[in-house]
This record gives sequence, C-alpha cells and structure tokens, in this order.
Amino acid sequence: MVSKISLGTQGLRVGRIGLGCMGMSQWYGATDDNESIRTLHRALELGVDFFDSAEAYGPYTNEQLLQRAFAGRREQVVIATKFGFRIQDGQIVGVDSSAANLQKVVDQSLKRLGTDYIDVLYQHRLDPTIPIEEVVGAMGRFVEQGKVKYLGLCEVGARTIERAHATHPISVIQGEYSLWERNVEQQILPLLQNLGIGYVAFCPLGRGFLTGKAASASHYDANDFRQQDPRFREENFAANTFLTESIQALAAAWSMTPAQLALAWLLTRSAHMAVIPGTKRVTYLEENIAADGVALDDEQLQAIEALLGQWAVAGARYEQRMMQFIDR
Repeated sequence: MVSKISLGTQGLRVGRIGLGCMGMSQWYGATDDNESIRTLHRALELGVDFFDSAEAYGPYTNEQLLQRAFAGRREQVVIATKFGFRIQDGQIVGVDSSAANLQKVVDQSLKRLGTDYIDVLYQHRLDPTIPIEEVVGAMGRFVEQGKVKYLGLCEVGARTIERAHATHPISVIQGEYSLWERNVEQQILPLLQNLGIGYVAFCPLGRGFLTGKAASASHYDANDFRQQDPRFREENFAANTFLTESIQALAAAWSMTPAQLALAWLLTRSAHMAVIPGTKRVTYLEENIAADGVALDDEQLQAIEALLGQWAVAGARYEQRMMQFIDR
C-alpha cells in the first residue's frame, strides 16, 4: 500500500504516489477509456487515493471519466481538479481566472465529477490580469460553502505564493519536478517548507523520457504533446539520452527500473511532497507504485547527484507559447 503524507496544514492527507490522469484523455496518443478505468480501479487496489484532473483535460472528458470510474467509491478518493483557462471550440485560447469563470468551472466540474465537493481546487495557470488576492479570495469562498476542501496553485513563483497564502491558506503547490527539471529547488521548495505548504510534482518521469522508453519527437503523432516538446526534438534528444542511459545503468545495478529510480529519488526531496506520474496502463501503474518501497541510501543518492553534475538538459521545458503561462 502507498505511504500517506500530509500536504499543507489544513488537513489534506494523501498517498505520496498519486496518479496524473491527463494522458487518459489527451496529449499522449490514442486513448482507451476501458483501459484507463481498469488502471484507475487497479490504483485504488494498490492504495492510491490521489487523482489529478482538470476541466482542460479533454477538455472536460477527463472529469467525466473519473466519475464513471469512481461511481460508488467517492469517499475512497481525493480528487484534484483545476480552473483558469479560457476554452473555445475545444481549444485553450488563453487564461481566465475571473470570478465568473471560476463560478462556472466549479459548478460544471462538480456535475462532471458527479460529486458535491472537490477535494483540491487549483488555479491551473496564473492570470496576470487579475491580482492573485482576488482569485484566491474567490476560491476561498467555495471552501466556506463546502464545495471545495483545499486550495492549490500551479506553476507559480515565490512572490505569488506568499501573496496567495496571506489571503487564504494554500495547502499545495503543483509544478514540474524531476531529474531533468529542478527549477523549484532554489526558491520554491524552501519557501513551501517555511510556510507549511505541500508540493505535488507532475511529469516526474519527464513525459516518459526518464524511463528510457521514449522516442524522439518525429516518432509521435500530431496529437501527442511530445512532438512539440523541445527536449524531444532531434537536436536535443541525442544529448539528453546521456541521462537516460546513465539512469538505466544505475537502475540495473540497483535492481530497479529507471522509472522507480526517478520516482524514489524525488520522494527523498521532501517529506511533504506527492508525485503524480501519469499513465493510462495498468503495467506502468504497478511499476510506478513499486517505487514507494524503494529506499535509496546516501551512497546511491550521491551517485545520482554525481551523474546529474556531469550533464545539462538540452532544450527548454516548453515551446515559447507554453512558457508564457509559467510564473517564474
């Protein structure tokens, strides 16, 4: 069973390995709802209780998928969902954290999820046109109404976190964190420790790159996010394979898979951090959950740091349009 941790100081308690659900509905090739539901059910059997969704995933269909999977099991799961994008004709066209959009999204998400409360409500991306105090104040009113239990923010910087938390207690910050994306280590994680806020790491396996099973961008379909990912492009892919090949060698020597090594390393970074590797297949889910039983010793951690010190990631996190949504 997955070990439990506390995120924030408002009472949120979840398994430290959760499940990112976006890929079940978009961005990573063909989808299969039946296999996704089998994966969600298997996750419950393995003690996973933290499931990450958003209105933008699909859009809308991912929340509906969770309703189908968890019908009659609502009290067994902690569901996180997100608002904050403007969606037109099934496409994200900008950000929108207005009070009107927030009200609409919360009401519609509750219906799609088939529930009367959301466990964790995140602002998906910062809206630079609206002060964060106004946004979090409006989010907090849903906590007062009992429609939301805990608040979170995604991909925000230190000053935004401080201002938000001063307005209403924030339980968790979500952002990308992995062996090849460590941008939160210098400012964000120490700040969260001081404020008593938890962290949720998405893409902990580098969109599959860190498992050693990924291919370069040209091998993916047009509807696969990795076709546009700078780190998967031909000119960067070759340089980044140094990391994956080295991880594979260490993992083999330590009798674990590369995915388990990458997740186990992350879980050493903070006692108040959950990781949400995304998958839509039972096999990968089971492999990822096994990382909860992996304990890396000091010598192994030093070997990983030595490896990382020999290499620098090639390519930006996102292409330029996507980077504009990141508050750093």
